[in-house]
Amino acid sequence: MPIRAAFVLAALALATAQPAAAATQRFTVLANGEKVGHLVAEHEGRAASVDYAVSNNGRGPKAKEQIRFDAAGMPVSWTIEGSSLFGSPVSERFAWTDGQAEWTSQADQGRRPAAKPILYIGNDVSPWMLGVYVKALLKAPGRTLPVLPSGEMRLTEVRKITLPGGQGKEPVSLTVYELSGIDLSPDYVLVDSRGELFGTGGGRLIREGYEAHAPRLEALQREISIQRAEDAAKALAHRFDGPVRIRNVRIYDPESMTVGAPSEVLVFRDRIAGVAPMGASTPMRPGETLIDGQGGVLMPGLHDMHAHSSFSSNLFNLAAGVTAVRDQGNDNDALLEMMEGLRTGRLIGPRIVRNGFLEGRSPFSARNGRIADSLPQALDHVRWYADHGYWQIKIYNSFNPDWVAPVAAEAKRLGMGVSGHVPAFSSPDRVIRDGYDDIAHINQLMLGWILDPKEDTRTPLRLTGMARGKDLDLSSERVQATVRLMKERGTALDTTAMILERLMLSRSGEVQAGDAPYLDHAPIGYQRYRKRNFVTINSPRDDADYQAGFRKVLEVVKMLDDAGVQLLPGTDDGTGFSSHREMELYVEAGIPAAKALRIGTLDAERYFRRDGDLGTIQRGKLADFILIGGDPTADIRDIRKVRMTMVGGVAFYPAEIYEHLSVKPFAPPPPVSKAP
Repeated sequence: MPIRAAFVLAALALATAQPAAAATQRFTVLANGEKVGHLVAEHEGRAASVDYAVSNNGRGPKAKEQIRFDAAGMPVSWTIEGSSLFGSPVSERFAWTDGQAEWTSQADQGRRPAAKPILYIGNDVSPWMLGVYVKALLKAPGRTLPVLPSGEMRLTEVRKITLPGGQGKEPVSLTVYELSGIDLSPDYVLVDSRGELFGTGGGRLIREGYEAHAPRLEALQREISIQRAEDAAKALAHRFDGPVRIRNVRIYDPESMTVGAPSEVLVFRDRIAGVAPMGASTPMRPGETLIDGQGGVLMPGLHDMHAHSSFSSNLFNLAAGVTAVRDQGNDNDALLEMMEGLRTGRLIGPRIVRNGFLEGRSPFSARNGRIADSLPQALDHVRWYADHGYWQIKIYNSFNPDWVAPVAAEAKRLGMGVSGHVPAFSSPDRVIRDGYDDIAHINQLMLGWILDPKEDTRTPLRLTGMARGKDLDLSSERVQATVRLMKERGTALDTTAMILERLMLSRSGEVQAGDAPYLDHAPIGYQRYRKRNFVTINSPRDDADYQAGFRKVLEVVKMLDDAGVQLLPGTDDGTGFSSHREMELYVEAGIPAAKALRIGTLDAERYFRRDGDLGTIQRGKLADFILIGGDPTADIRDIRKVRMTMVGGVAFYPAEIYEHLSVKPFAPPPPVSKAP
């Protein structure tokens, strides 16, 4: 039956259904303790309607859903209309009728015979549907169900808690459930004793009237996540009692940008104890661990210079060979707690350099880090970050341009650097003169050449406006004056080119070039998420403009490298795969692969001023490196073949990490043995 006819029949069935008392559920969407959206669900009989809207950081999804259920509570008709995170249109449909399930979404469309309804996992649904999934799974054998378009979802009970009442509210008994199996990370859902949705993990969505309990739910979520991360650390970290000998590897030297002859590397505890040609090293001793590199390339670990660390991103980065990240803004308490766990070895992840997120107050504010209402408050926030050991301040979109110079001066007086977006109604040249050490995102630099100074970059225009880049003349004085200023002041650029590609070239139903090498290894939910629009394409001209605009992004990458401006490869993403793509895009821009790898390894450590300890594989340095099953200097795509990551002498095998994360591995671990 055609899907349009199925919706007609569904509508007729709904119209003739026995009426029942309507129940209204109201929820608040929170970010960093502030209200940023709402969700209202009207549930009457076998029908429900949902109104969901979020506005945070100048963007947010908006959706209106209509759902019809069968007698068992399984959705059999479902429509979603609205817009996604960056405003692209959403029109999603699902229907089950007469043994046939059909669906269409931004990512895909399909049809499958089904004798009874199968749980459909929406591509652009509101969080209310998490409660629907829980209800369905609680009735399922083993709390596991096959789902559409494919795969299966699992439900696990995690915790029971009771929230006290107050202000006219009754105490609420809640169960915390983990939903897993369809995405890279699980969802956590809070359900009350009647089986109704109360909120989501961390209190980001919470039943109206209970907002005061959000901090407690945040703490609970953090506790659950930490326990999960500690369990992963116990299972995935390989620590060694004695020396570790890594044999038959070719070492990539970032200084010469060459790969050498077969060698051996000896590691003791967290340091490199020796590097020698094969056959010329000290003899193997009893108790040593031998790792056979099988002719692969051993190179310093990659860097993500624009990260937002989480427990899941820590694992994905280790699997991708990322041994160091610069955290460009986070929940400060959570990040400090994570750092302590990494220090003690209870948690695993790359080395983290912390930057303090500093935003100004406006209707478009990002609810992250610290938000300043005045210059004195901004200066006080800078001092807090300095007192807590942060490396830089990161300034954001709504920050008052007139505050940048005094804030930068105070940060530098206290020994910190300054990074960030170009605040709205300012310019790259101004923030460089005011004290920026680097600009975050290549679009933040280019918008200064593309947009009218009066245009507001606190909105999605900071992304959609990049389509105008197609007409940018890189030889113009406006462009070259900024490049000269960057070179003169030593200002670097945190590129995040891959996130611009992901946004500008996203097309419904298509897999991007940067995602194609790994996407079929990922769970179905993430596969669908990557096959969706983030920009609105209304015509072939729109498509061509975004394509040409992104080509200009790559031209700017090459121009800046040729001019001697330091590039900092970052992603603004948490999957690890994106760091590989950033390196590939440097090469597509025209930078030789061997140099791109130097930018992503030694040059990043020089920027951190840690190159005395890290960035090359030499005796006495910290044992942070990765084993590649190939030679990325000859073919940058080989950077995806990571077989082992070592951080401070602790080994991690990506194959094991990916299996833990429900991702099919890409390369086997190297053979490991112990000398008698």
